[in-house]
Amino acid sequence: MDLDGVLAAVGPRLRALRQERELTLPSLSKATGISVSTLSRLESGQRRLTLELLLPLARAYQVPLDELVGHPQTTDPRVHPRPFVRNGMTVIPLSRRPGGLQAFKMLIPANWPGYEPEQKVHEGYDWLYVLSGRLRLQLGEHDLVLAAGEVAEFDTRVPHAFSNPTPHPVELLSLVGPQGERVHIRARGSTGATRTT
Repeated sequence: MDLDGVLAAVGPRLRALRQERELTLPSLSKATGISVSTLSRLESGQRRLTLELLLPLARAYQVPLDELVGHPQTTDPRVHPRPFVRNGMTVIPLSRRPGGLQAFKMLIPANWPGYEPEQKVHEGYDWLYVLSGRLRLQLGEHDLVLAAGEVAEFDTRVPHAFSNPTPHPVELLSLVGPQGERVHIRARGSTGATRTT
């Protein structure tokens, strides 16, 4: 086993988990009892991980220890999702690799969040596909309602917010990528030609 390679991959994995859960370093510090400077050094690879640091991080992220340090790859391609709740929504990760393009299934309860959401911006690119229900998407000056089967794709530097003002839950798939990493869809048409967007 390449121990140096395993340890070098831990920092980016920890940062990706924190960003995926929309946690700041101070809020993670409060949840784990680990200082902000130590957390920052762990994420940048300037500090080696110890069991005393691993245990509270695994508890805060609600993942097994082997997920933090990276378990050996197997030939089993199945993803075993570990759902978590963020701001009242259930988020189910559908991809294993930290960083890069990430896939999620999201379950948004009825009348969520219960107030007019504030549009926010951040680095990245988002693709949403509504499986069931009706999702309200505010994107800059646009105020849209996406029904089942509809898709939205946008640069997350544009102010945006989504909500569910209906009395029914919404299920959606979300692909989230770093800035500049767009989703490429290949579809085989009736003529047999492949189209890429």
